[in-house]
Amino acid sequence: MIALLGALILFPPPGREIVVDPRGPVATLSAALRLAAPGDRIVIHAGTYHEPEITVDKRVQIIGEGGPVFIGGGHQILTVTADSVTIRGLVLRGVLPASSEDRAAVKFIGVHGCAVENNVLLDTFFGIYLSKSTGCRIAGNRVRGSGRSEALTGNAIHSWSSSDLVIEDNVLSGHRDGIYFEFTTNARVTRNRSSSNIRYGLHFMFSDGCIYRDNLFAHNGAGVAVMYSHDVLMAGNRFDSNWGAASFGLLLKDISDSRVESNRFVSNTVGLYAEGTNRVRFEDNEFNANGWAVKIMANAAGNLFRRNRFLNNAFDVASNSTGNTSVFEENYWDHYTGYDLDRDGYGDVPFRPVRLFSLIVQQNEPALILLRSFFIDLLDVAERVMPVLTPETLVDRRPLMRLPS
Repeated sequence: MIALLGALILFPPPGREIVVDPRGPVATLSAALRLAAPGDRIVIHAGTYHEPEITVDKRVQIIGEGGPVFIGGGHQILTVTADSVTIRGLVLRGVLPASSEDRAAVKFIGVHGCAVENNVLLDTFFGIYLSKSTGCRIAGNRVRGSGRSEALTGNAIHSWSSSDLVIEDNVLSGHRDGIYFEFTTNARVTRNRSSSNIRYGLHFMFSDGCIYRDNLFAHNGAGVAVMYSHDVLMAGNRFDSNWGAASFGLLLKDISDSRVESNRFVSNTVGLYAEGTNRVRFEDNEFNANGWAVKIMANAAGNLFRRNRFLNNAFDVASNSTGNTSVFEENYWDHYTGYDLDRDGYGDVPFRPVRLFSLIVQQNEPALILLRSFFIDLLDVAERVMPVLTPETLVDRRPLMRLPS
């Protein structure tokens, strides 16, 4: 009987539970994985675990109880190569940066159906790294780094050549980028808080069909960058307090056929910067207390700005061109001083949101010190009456008289 009980502890049947405890018969996660069969559940008790890189090559659940701590050092902590692996309730810390490899706390390579939930990652080079993986869920994790330079700091959540991801309710800070996507399609990114990262709160390139909803991107080096993609929806997000000489809330570069809806851009150097942006709908967004609310470049064409709110911005719209092929209609502008004689809710006089002074500042930034001067106000009034330098076609012909509800 004793021999049988010992065999069950060391070689439990498939689908059973294996307990890892520093004081028990199975003292390490590596030992538990050697004993495990596909479908087993590995429960790790509280403690501090110093192990070499751990490879998870079986379909198992790895569940921490009491916050077990795994220390990395000069190697990756977990490398997952099996499908349908769940990792929950662990504390992963101390993965040292390297110039020759992308070390991570957890790296998934070519897997399907993984889940990383409710873990804490502290001072790891890369946090959670997905490579050629599909159908994974990254939720409820806290990933905090202390990086000081882009070269020696990885991304909190990094995805390369992956698809159908769900990334939600994570808190990300102190990394190069909070979330980084490259060649990643059909991802859903919701309710994350990405702040105080060195470069971007969110950065994605060549990633089509993605949805970003109800996230907060605040106090990052340069806000959020969306590049070389199409069919993207960004809705209900907040871009807050991204300040710097080359900073913005949201940079759009070479994207098309997308929507930017119901977002708030608050206290950014530039709220929205659009370059090579085509056939994108910007609707029901709020631009509040930014330096420049919107900078739209000459190569941005066929876009629609409708029912957006422009409040308390130093400059509402700026452009590097005297032409414009985008449409501005039914927006609310707090700088609008027109009238509504027919009481239809729209101003009877079109509004030109590009100030002459904004063009002067773009050419000579120190001129910004004159922003509140009476002379500059006279210049702007004269340009609106007889536009010569500002884009004649960049005009809202039906400005809203009242803030939309």
